[in-house]
Amino acid sequence: MNKDFEKAVEFHGHICPGLAMGYRVAKYVKENYPRSKDEELVAIVENKSCSLDAIQQMLGCTFGKGNLIFKDHGKQVFTFYSRDKGNALRVYFKGDILEGMDRMRRRYLKGQLDEKEHKEFEGLREQIIQKIITATEDEILSTREVDLPSPEKARIYPSLRCQECGEAFMEILGRTVDGKVVCKECFEKMVC
Repeated sequence: MNKDFEKAVEFHGHICPGLAMGYRVAKYVKENYPRSKDEELVAIVENKSCSLDAIQQMLGCTFGKGNLIFKDHGKQVFTFYSRDKGNALRVYFKGDILEGMDRMRRRYLKGQLDEKEHKEFEGLREQIIQKIITATEDEILSTREVDLPSPEKARIYPSLRCQECGEAFMEILGRTVDGKVVCKECFEKMVC
């Protein structure tokens, strides 16, 4: 394992195909853009899988800094906007990288595989991880520059106290219901 992958594994907690996918994306992006110290590089991710941990650890794109934007499209697609260069790069995986694994995954997660099937599943999983790590970028990644307006920089908004639960929340996310200014969570409870 190279050091970048080892650090990603340490950050994530284990080796898995999703982490390997994020590692390959981050490795490719690092060849084109430096690691983000603040908000120079913005990652727009379209999934909430293990791959994001490699993106965060290797590229410095995090929710806390505001340079990790999540769009729940359920795709292994990642777009990176460089504020320094003013351009964006979209990266996604070609084909079915997890081929063969999906048919067993549901049963694996439910603990329904017998010993033989479990070994088969683990072997297949290891093969997929190795394929992701060792394949050339042309074999597994599709990349293209895309036009993208500069993502808004992170902003800190004043806090308000919810008049229902008493917890502080970001002012811009407040709602009004029954004459009270409330957080989104209380709003949803009150109107449903």
